[in-house]
Amino acid sequence: MAGLQITAAAPDPALLDLPWEVPLEDWPASRIAALPRGISRHTVRFVRLSDQVIAIKEIAEPIARREYQMLRNLGRLDVPSVHPVAVISGREGRDGEHLEAALVTSHLQFSLPYRALFSQVLRPDTATRAIDALAVLLVRLHLTGFYWGDVSLSNTLFRRDAGAFAAYLVDAETGELHQELSTGQREYDLEVARVNIAGELMDLQAGDLLEIDVDPLSISEHIMSRYRSLWAELTDTESFEAGDRWRVAARIERLNDLGFDVDELSISTDLDGTYVSIQPKVVDAGHHSRRLLRLTGIDAQENQARRLLNDLDGYGAATDQQNEDEEIVAHEWVSRSFEPVVRAVPRDLRRKLEPAEVYHEVLEHRWFMSEQQRRDVPLREAVDAYVAGVLVHRRDEAAFIGQTDTAPVDVVETG
Repeated sequence: MAGLQITAAAPDPALLDLPWEVPLEDWPASRIAALPRGISRHTVRFVRLSDQVIAIKEIAEPIARREYQMLRNLGRLDVPSVHPVAVISGREGRDGEHLEAALVTSHLQFSLPYRALFSQVLRPDTATRAIDALAVLLVRLHLTGFYWGDVSLSNTLFRRDAGAFAAYLVDAETGELHQELSTGQREYDLEVARVNIAGELMDLQAGDLLEIDVDPLSISEHIMSRYRSLWAELTDTESFEAGDRWRVAARIERLNDLGFDVDELSISTDLDGTYVSIQPKVVDAGHHSRRLLRLTGIDAQENQARRLLNDLDGYGAATDQQNEDEEIVAHEWVSRSFEPVVRAVPRDLRRKLEPAEVYHEVLEHRWFMSEQQRRDVPLREAVDAYVAGVLVHRRDEAAFIGQTDTAPVDVVETG
C-alpha cells in the first residue's frame, strides 16, 4: 500500500485504517454499516468512519476524480447532492494486483434509496410524490447549468419532507456543468428520466412492490408535466397591463410558495407604457428553509421549514406577539415548543426520523387527534400519543445521530 494516495479537502486520518488492500466487495462485515443501498453498476458499501457513515464506490480513477470534482462544484452551487469526502487511488491487493480507485462520499442522514422508501407495496400517490421531488431537483440542476445525462430514481436519494419528499443527486458520473443549458439538453435529460423511471417502476411491479393495476408508463409521464409547469413558472415572461402592478408581487409570492427566492426581476414596458413584462432573472430554491435557519438555526427541508414557520406564526398569534421582533419570537418558540417536543422522544427512538420531521408529524398527529376527539388536544398529550402509537413502529432512517440531553422542558401551546 506504499502507493496509496488520498485526495481530499480535509482528509480524516481514520481513512488510513480502512482495508484498502482488499476489494470492496470482500470487506469484513465488522466494517460495514447495515444501511439500504440503491441499485448501482459499481460496488458500493456504507462504512463507519470516526463518528460518521461514509459511502464508498469502487470506480476507475479518472471517473472517480471527475465525479469528486463535480460533486464539489455542485456543493458550491448549493445544489442538493451528496458531499464528496475523498478519492482513494494507488490501491494494490495483498498479492500486488491493481485495485480500482474509490470515491468516498458522506452518507446523507435520514435519506433512503427509492426502493427503501416503501416497506410494503408502493402506492401510486407515494410514487407520484417521489417523482415530484425528482422533478424539482432536475429543475434546480438545470437552472444551475448542470446536465445530468442519467436521470433516474436509482441515482437519487430521498428524504422525508413534511409529507412529501426532498430529492438529492447521488451519482454525477455522467454530469456536465455549462454556463446555460439548451432546450435540447434539458429535453434529453427529461426523456432519459421518463424512460428510466418507467423501467424502474416496472421492475418494482415485477417484484410485487407496485400495485398491479398501476400503470408505470403513466406515472413516469408525470415527471414531464411536473417539470415543464415548474420550469415555466420559474422562467417564463409574464405580460400584463400597467395598472395590474400587483401581479409583480403575486408572481414573486407564487415563486416563494414553490420554495424559490427571486434574486432579480427583469421588468420592461412597451413604448407607450401600456403593458408591463416581468421575468425572473435569477431564482434559487430554499426560500423557507433559509428563513427558518436564519430565525431559529434549525436546518430543515423546504416543506418541513414551511410547516415549522406556520407553527411559529401560530405561536406568535397564540402568545399575542404579532408585533414583536420575529427573531425574539422565534427564539422563544424554539425553546418552548420545538425543543421540548424533540426532547420528549426517548433516546432509543431518535434514529427514527430527523427532528424537523418528528415535529411536523407531531403537529399532524395532534390535528387528527383533535378532529377525532372534537377537542383541542394539548401538544404534550399529542407528543406522548405520537411517540407511543406511531414513532415506535417507524423504521430507523438515520445512520448516525449524536446524543442529546432529555431533561423535561415545558411545552407552550401554539393553538
